[in-house]
Amino acid sequence: MTAAELIVEGRVATLAGDVGFGWVDALAIAGGRVLAAGSVPEIAALAGPGTRRLALDRSEVVIPGLTDAHLHLAQAAVSARQVDLASAASLDEGLRRIAVAHARLAQADAWLLGHGWESDRWGGWPTAADLERVAPGRAVALWAHDHHSLWVSQTSLRLAGIGAGTTDPDGGEIRRDSAGSPTGVLHEAATRLVATHVPAPTADELVAAIPDLARELVRLGVVAVHDPGDLVPDPALTGAFAAYARLGDSGELPVRVHASLRAEAVAVAVERGLHSGSRLGTNPDGRAWVGWQKLFADGSLGSRTAALLEPFTFEPERPLGAGRERGIFVTEPAVLAELTGRAASARIVTQIHAIGDAALRAALDALEPHAGDGPLRTRVEHVQLTDPVDLPRFARLGIAASVQPVHLRSDAAQARHLWGERAERLGYPWRSLSESGALLPFGTDAPVEPIDPWPGIAIAVTRSDPSWPAGTAPFGPSEGLTLARALRAACLDAALVAGEGDRGRLVAGQRADLVVIPAASLAEPIEPDGSLAGTRPRMVVLDGAVVFEA
Repeated sequence: MTAAELIVEGRVATLAGDVGFGWVDALAIAGGRVLAAGSVPEIAALAGPGTRRLALDRSEVVIPGLTDAHLHLAQAAVSARQVDLASAASLDEGLRRIAVAHARLAQADAWLLGHGWESDRWGGWPTAADLERVAPGRAVALWAHDHHSLWVSQTSLRLAGIGAGTTDPDGGEIRRDSAGSPTGVLHEAATRLVATHVPAPTADELVAAIPDLARELVRLGVVAVHDPGDLVPDPALTGAFAAYARLGDSGELPVRVHASLRAEAVAVAVERGLHSGSRLGTNPDGRAWVGWQKLFADGSLGSRTAALLEPFTFEPERPLGAGRERGIFVTEPAVLAELTGRAASARIVTQIHAIGDAALRAALDALEPHAGDGPLRTRVEHVQLTDPVDLPRFARLGIAASVQPVHLRSDAAQARHLWGERAERLGYPWRSLSESGALLPFGTDAPVEPIDPWPGIAIAVTRSDPSWPAGTAPFGPSEGLTLARALRAACLDAALVAGEGDRGRLVAGQRADLVVIPAASLAEPIEPDGSLAGTRPRMVVLDGAVVFEA
């Protein structure tokens, strides 16, 4: 019998079976996999002369390694080096940060880039004229908090050839003043008019930036990521794909990555013989694979571009453009179906961004003929507003509902305002999806939100957050998950969606990815401001090797 290389003694949540934590008292690990899980005497019998032992403190427990099923890893790594407006409480504060960044740019033609502003937080839409006051003559491109709107300068508009006579592209909108002139904010597909002029990060820059952020993820207990890609297409796959391949070949990728591509890159992927599940690079032990084709059905809640079956709540101080009362289809339903089918014929599985209920229906319609095709699960991203007719389709068709519970932290007030009574009746239906039998992989959507997975796991249970004003009621509390189900969503569901049936549990034959966390993190009942949201692992093990120890 194979002797254990490492024995872990202490409380271990194996996630064995279909529900619950699956607690055992010891693990045996050999060859990077779990050899056995059980009682201390059972596991002790597997020890050999060279077996190492890890005895947990009574105040600690072990859980499987986490997977972030929706984290723009390459984009987040680059964004970390740009102007951060996420904590700017007002337009004036944001402009002060932009002025500092402008002063630091030595080259007059260098772009000033950043992210994190939010029109609701600032009380209205910013303008190109605002930027001209603090960064005169500078090409500026600043993504909104949700990364579905882009705030640009007059110089940026000029470089892109955008003026009063420019028509809105399909699936996009150029915000205009009463005279029809662009004000400096672009929504959805219109963002590409400027974004395509911004110098894309090179593979060299990404190779330098990605490992640093990935190591931060490991310290948080995250051992795998699904990267849905940048908002700007990379049709030649010379950016993140090339960087992941190089990092995989060199053994310098700290986490496993499934990297998605846009429809514009499918032809190049086919030419290279790539499909969903293909390894990127030539190293057989590399940690990068091809993920999904990423499509966008609609926009976002904050930008008022989510595609809805019923109109947004009317805002007289912020009227929507004619025909925009129900949001925007970034990609028309017929085109979604066409692109999904084309990719499926090349063995590339599709994931579709859909926030509004109309977009969700269109996404499910497009995916339905191809559900079950390929090594990965078809999936819908975000699933924030769901018509009851469509909710059972996820489990019935085997389509995963990829959700980011942390979005509720910033979205709750907007959802209640913009969706009215539909918000808590139909919004963020995590328990209903789970009880229907759907896979529910969790993610953070960084850099839209921070990379820390733990606040989202807590919000999935409590449907509340300590950042909300005192006295704010939980958002649709009946849709909260049990702690055990939320942990499964964070550890197991994402692995299954990626076709990794040997990850996400700590049972015999599974990869030995485990995280040592404080037992207090899992003490119930979970409170919004309790230990779970602030969890910090003491140790992280990947493929049986310690990769982080506090």
